[in-house]
Amino acid sequence: MQLKLLDTLNYAIIKFPADTPIPTSFHKIKAFKSLTYTHDECSVIVPSGSLETDFALSIDEGWFIIQIVGELDFSLVGILTQLANPLADNQISIFALSTYNTDYLLIKNKDKVKAIQVLSDCGHTFQ
Repeated sequence: MQLKLLDTLNYAIIKFPADTPIPTSFHKIKAFKSLTYTHDECSVIVPSGSLETDFALSIDEGWFIIQIVGELDFSLVGILTQLANPLADNQISIFALSTYNTDYLLIKNKDKVKAIQVLSDCGHTFQ
């Protein structure tokens, strides 16, 4: 697969209570960002330090993002498995995120060099 390091920013995954309104600064962020509400929580992914976190239940910083390049058809199977399995075999944890077009992997910065090497060794290429 063709992969891309999304940017050089340090990302945070933040958990808020489920009834938390969208912070106004969220809309001003120009970099990659994600907002997901469920019955149990509100999960936000943003560049570290770019969002008010007064009501945050948990903040986990130190992530980078790998994007699968191109639009993925919904009928494709095993896309994340091709990336997640070799990383898991090398003790590299991921936080996976899917959008309508493609998938993203968040990986801890401490594992960046190893993750890129593992994925490259499996035949995946980086732009």
